[in-house]
Amino acid sequence: MDAISFGTDGWRARLDTFTDERVRMVGQAVADYLADVGHDAPVAVGYDARATSEGFAESLADVLADNGIDVLLPERDCPTPLVAWAIVDRDLAGALMVTASHNPPEYNGVKFIPGDGAPALPEVTDAIEDRLAYPRAEGPRGSIERADFVAPHAEQVERLVEPDCSGLTVVYDAMHGSGRGVTDELLEAAGATVIRRRCERDTTFGGTPPEPSPDHLGGLVSAVEAHDADLGIANDGDADRLAVVTPKRGYLDENLFFAAIYDSLLEEQSGPAVRTVSTTFLVDRVAAAHGEEVVETAVGFKWVAEAMLANDALVGGEESGGFSIRGHVPEKDGVLMAVLAADAAATESLDRHVDDLLATHGDIVADKVSVDCPDERKSPVIEALGEAIPERVAGEAVEDVVTLDGFKLLLADGSWLLVRPSGTEPKMRVYAEAGSQERVEELLAAGRALVEPHL
Repeated sequence: MDAISFGTDGWRARLDTFTDERVRMVGQAVADYLADVGHDAPVAVGYDARATSEGFAESLADVLADNGIDVLLPERDCPTPLVAWAIVDRDLAGALMVTASHNPPEYNGVKFIPGDGAPALPEVTDAIEDRLAYPRAEGPRGSIERADFVAPHAEQVERLVEPDCSGLTVVYDAMHGSGRGVTDELLEAAGATVIRRRCERDTTFGGTPPEPSPDHLGGLVSAVEAHDADLGIANDGDADRLAVVTPKRGYLDENLFFAAIYDSLLEEQSGPAVRTVSTTFLVDRVAAAHGEEVVETAVGFKWVAEAMLANDALVGGEESGGFSIRGHVPEKDGVLMAVLAADAAATESLDRHVDDLLATHGDIVADKVSVDCPDERKSPVIEALGEAIPERVAGEAVEDVVTLDGFKLLLADGSWLLVRPSGTEPKMRVYAEAGSQERVEELLAAGRALVEPHL
């Protein structure tokens, strides 16, 4: 059976591997870790809308209580960012969140969120993995209580954004996940007219993984058009990420959304942005126009969160649709960002804002492909690439190489090519950004050609 391993965002596995016994092992390891580092405050245990999630959460709560830890369970399945906010809002020692995010229903997962509400860094997850065992605890048992995680988070969002979405029509797609009854209610409370799609709990997610990608949001694009709506918004299964649909563009590339929302925030505030190596340079151009800087990190929101805290960043994000802002927990929050997107769109349409940014800073197109690569081959492939960086790629000189996460080749024409190992799948990722789709496709083909001989 596969080992329990905390990857980019916790441990995820199919249900034949993700068993109650193994989940309890994780709970005991977390209890041992918290005891060893001296954290004795209560711990939250949240869960998403999957059929098995509440049961696994109750098992985790039982193990923690056996170790004398008081536990808070939410009143219902809820988004991951609500659990992260509960940690900070209630001064908890941390939280366990049962979710497989956007994975299909035959998967589940669990992650530990430390006391600052940010994603756990490797030194924390390594320490938990080192304690994976399940001895029976002794001593007084802790309590298990149900608590409202929705209202406190809603109050935080309203304080941060102060949204006014009067006159805005938004189509909201929960993809049958935990954003239902949360994101849509906040949008409605802000004054928007909300048209709901897939806002009923369905543990099979309607047969489609709750991944808000272009392939899965054709119905949302059609609904925005059919209802003459100003905006479409979708959350993934645990609502820590979002996708945006606009009347003109349909599915709005997350890179363009990031640049537009940062530009909007800079109209009233100041501060740097944090982005991953796979995220657009358009954010850098927006920052430079406002006299701000950008901090680049490896892929993974834990690195974005760490850099946001270190640099007092105004916003942090990644091209996969995860974002947060200053004043909030440094954890990606698709509920908060949905309200922020709607508030911005109520002032100026996102289509018009993006048009203006591209007119000012030049066209930017980004795309990515995946190349199958067994996990045991990832390190050898990266090592081989490091010894074979070409002087030119697709006809352009390589001017610099960024090694934060794999290899990012910065080319003389301002385009770039990134090759890195996936942290969640047996694949190598190849990303590119340039001034046209044709050039991006040329770069992606060159990236595949670099990787494939070393597989």
